Amino acid sequence: MKRPLSPEQDAFGHALLDYLEGRGGVELIERSDGYLDVSADAEVYFAEPTQLQANIAERAVGRVLDVGCGAGRYALFLQQRGREVVAIDASPLAVEVCRRRGLRDVRLLTLEQIDATLGRFDTVLMLGNNFGLTGSRRAAKRFLKRLRQVVTPGARILAQTLDPYQSENPDHLVYQAHNRSKGRMSGQIRMRVRYRAYRTPWFDYLFVSREELEEIVHDTGWAPTRAGRYRPARRKFKLASHVPHSATSS
Repeated sequence: MKRPLSPEQDAFGHALLDYLEGRGGVELIERSDGYLDVSADAEVYFAEPTQLQANIAERAVGRVLDVGCGAGRYALFLQQRGREVVAIDASPLAVEVCRRRGLRDVRLLTLEQIDATLGRFDTVLMLGNNFGLTGSRRAAKRFLKRLRQVVTPGARILAQTLDPYQSENPDHLVYQAHNRSKGRMSGQIRMRVRYRAYRTPWFDYLFVSREELEEIVHDTGWAPTRAGRYRPARRKFKLASHVPHSATSS
């Protein structure tokens, strides 16, 4: 998304706010081929990180940029541990929810709006499969190159993604094959989020295998140091984890 969501488009934010205020909140994921999936209850965005997620998040050092912060699950976890965190999200209501939960520095911004005015960061956090927010191979490469302008020497990215090739669901396999026939990556899905009467615009969300991630990272100024970790010049990219394939992933 190139700009933050308008109030009527902010389906995800309305689900978060309803949950915060005790009204529940379950979002619906609609894929471009008509496939519908009920996403997790909004409760998951408020839950404490799992042990695996906590272990990953605790690798964050220095000043941290949390990309796609949602309800502040990881940003609050790190803030409580003394990290300086700047959290961003394209959802106005997600930003409001984070502020109401006590997150000190949260801003309404998209990936495309990240620039030097934010200052420099030692860690960029893209957990909760938020590497997918890059949307496509080309956009991911462009994002990683631009990200170098806002990180310090030796900075790291901690990211999560799903490996789309783990799926055995025939609906997902057909969709992946259709993507490839159109020159898209297998795990590049076109989707929108729905909640009550609210709908986001259609947008691309990207899931990649480890091998595809390494191809994307190539020539972006980030490079591998050892399995799952990437360091170019003096910057490193760490693939935090591949988690099991979900129904909505592709």
